[in-house]
Amino acid sequence: MRRRVFLWSSAALAACAARPTSAPAPVSRARRFAVTMDDPSLVETPRLDVAARDAAILATLAARRHLAALFVCGKRVDSEEGAKLLHRWSAAGHALGNHSYAHRYFHDPAMTVVEFAAELKKGEAVIRPHRTFTRRFRFPFLKEGDTKEKRDLAREVLVAQGYTNGHVTIDASDWAFDARLTKRLRREPAADLAPFRAAYVAHMVDRARHYDGLARDLFGRTIAHTLLVHHSLLNALFLGDVLQALTNEGFTLVNADEAYADPIYRSLPDTLPAGESLVASIARSKGAVLRYPGEDADYEKSTLDALEPPASGG
Repeated sequence: MRRRVFLWSSAALAACAARPTSAPAPVSRARRFAVTMDDPSLVETPRLDVAARDAAILATLAARRHLAALFVCGKRVDSEEGAKLLHRWSAAGHALGNHSYAHRYFHDPAMTVVEFAAELKKGEAVIRPHRTFTRRFRFPFLKEGDTKEKRDLAREVLVAQGYTNGHVTIDASDWAFDARLTKRLRREPAADLAPFRAAYVAHMVDRARHYDGLARDLFGRTIAHTLLVHHSLLNALFLGDVLQALTNEGFTLVNADEAYADPIYRSLPDTLPAGESLVASIARSKGAVLRYPGEDADYEKSTLDALEPPASGG
């Protein structure tokens, strides 16, 4: 089988690349963001079962009349119950995007572009029956290719299949907070979660400030951000607190389709390894020295360790 399943010239790639700084936009004081959520699943968690967890997240979004983008990893909902979950999101008007079928790590040298294309199609088959299926693809782990060849061929695949990249601009480590919280509740079901809520909200506000500041430095304006969170117990409990804190910070919640209309999302940063926050990728392509990966559980270890109860004496 040929590796290059689709042909698209580098000139065409360049023609599609947006250059947000080529014609400076007026400075905007309105900070906007949309919720983009990854990985709905049927995994059981403490405190809330699958249905209650999903209902809590949907209720939080409905209370704010917000239409989010849900990026679906096919294998996690490839069942009758999974189809019901996706139907609930689609019926509520939320866009359903493709997050591959098996959530494979594209930076893995063993994963080819042919396999990437197959993952794209297999994942699409799970979400295509739902009316709000949208041809946006989010790379697993936000990893878009460890070599120039893989990065550029993956971009060709997306264009050939009519997809755009479901980029994130405000990246974060909510998954690390969720893992610690879930572990704590399995050990101590009645644990007081107020410290987790406070630490998580502070983390998300800090990341929003960081990436919005980076965007302003790059483009001379704020942008319509996409916030990455996960369909998890953590967000079933505390997503509303995060949204309120960001509102208090001066951000306005806009629907995901509106956020993705910002021209920033047409950018094709020339970075390797490719991926992470789109804002960070563009900054790196212009020579900025930023930590890599942008977000990681290790960065939050001291905060998460501090949430653990002290060891009992004696």
